[in-house]
This record gives sequence, C-alpha cells and structure tokens, in this order.
Amino acid sequence: MSAPANPAATANPYESDRFLAEYLLFHFGKDHEVLPWESGPRDALGFVRRTARAAQAASPKGGRALDVGCAVGGATFALADHFDEVTGIDFSSSFIQAANQLLTGKGIDYPRIEEGSVTTTLRVDPPAIRNPKGIHFQQGDATNLSRNLGPFDCVHAANLICRLPEPMRFLDQAPSLIKPGGSLVLATPCTWLEEYTPRNKWLGGYSENGKPVATLDRLKAILEPNFDLETRCDEPFLIREHARKYQWSVSLLTTWRRKAGH
Repeated sequence: MSAPANPAATANPYESDRFLAEYLLFHFGKDHEVLPWESGPRDALGFVRRTARAAQAASPKGGRALDVGCAVGGATFALADHFDEVTGIDFSSSFIQAANQLLTGKGIDYPRIEEGSVTTTLRVDPPAIRNPKGIHFQQGDATNLSRNLGPFDCVHAANLICRLPEPMRFLDQAPSLIKPGGSLVLATPCTWLEEYTPRNKWLGGYSENGKPVATLDRLKAILEPNFDLETRCDEPFLIREHARKYQWSVSLLTTWRRKAGH
C-alpha cells in the first residue's frame, strides 16, 4: 500500500506526516472514526482486514507470509493470526517506524483532519498479537527484494503494483518468493498514473493496436506460466481525507497458486 514513486516525480509523498496519519486511520481506525455517516459506503470499511482474510483463506495455518507494501502494518498484524512468521516490507521509513512502534507495544497518537487545519487526536493501541516474535518489519524496495527473503507460503501485496515505478520487476520476483503450491494475493485499483509509474511501464489502462489493455489480462499473461488464477473479486475501500471528503475506490483482488515444478 506504499511504494517508491517514479524517480522522475517529486519526493516520495508517503514520507509526509499527512500520509502517515491517513494510513494509520485507514489501517487501524474504528469504523465510526473513519465513517460517521450512516448513508456512507460502509461495505468499503475494513479493506485491510479483508485482503488479509483472502491470504489466510488461500493458505493452511502456519508457515511464512510476506506482506509487500505493508504501509503501517495493519495487514501484517492480521496475517500473524494465521501464519507463524510474517515479514512486512515497505518503502516508507516513517510507515515502518510506526509499525515497529506498535510491534513493541507502544501506542501512537495521530491527528485526524476535520476541516482545514482543525484536527482531532486519535490513538492506535498496540494490536493483540499471537506471536510477536514471529513478526518482522523492514524498509525495502518491492522492485528489488533480497534473494534471502523467501521462500514463503503466501505473498500478500495490496494496492501496490500501480504505485511501483516498475511493477514488472516485482512480479518477475514472485516465483522465487513463493513455494510451489503457495499463494500470491494481489489487490490493485488499477490506478495507473505517470507520477508513480512511467506510462511505458503500466500493466493496463492503455491501448495497443487500437485495443484497450486491461490490467487483469496483463496479469494473466505475466503470471500464468508459473501460477494458476484461483479467485477474482472486487473489493471496495475507503480513504478519509477529512470529515466531508473521501476516496472511494474498488480494488481488483486476485489469488494465484504457484504451480508445482515451476
């Protein structure tokens, strides 16, 4: 959920205090803290928990999981309820610092914007963790992961690939990261923007020979030599900007199974 921006663009926005607070609310905020409006899209709440559940459903209990683009660690902590060992990696040092602070049992106070410069202070309490020693957070680049990381029983990457400067470099690493029979859970709103990904690196959202290219079709072409597509669904999510403005989006969530012998 956080990734390196296009090097040609401005400094990584995910290092700002504003984005840190926004993602703490997105990952850990209570439903009424995120959306007090009864008429709002309540089915879009809890996105982080829903993608983690998809990863849990795709894997037997125990084993190792990798959460790439983990942001402030909401999905990483949720995955730790199912897996014995979970590693969360994000490009943002401030996100990883916040996740480690929660892991060590320290809460975090952060501002929620109400209107203009008016804020309300909210608090994230350390989550209850089944096995704290099994969780590890580290700063890293999703397009250049260490070869010593894997293999994993499951790799979870939510709202990541359309924020990478070279998403193919991440997907090319997937077979070496995942055990045969293991799972890859991808979620993406397919929001291809040049401020994050150069146009010639997009995996969808462009035309080729007069025909539109969809992200799902490209994912199939890239992954099917090594993976079988098992599930596909649409998962809405909601990011609160201030009391009266929200980003409502729908992520394409796919689950892939690593083929034996590939």
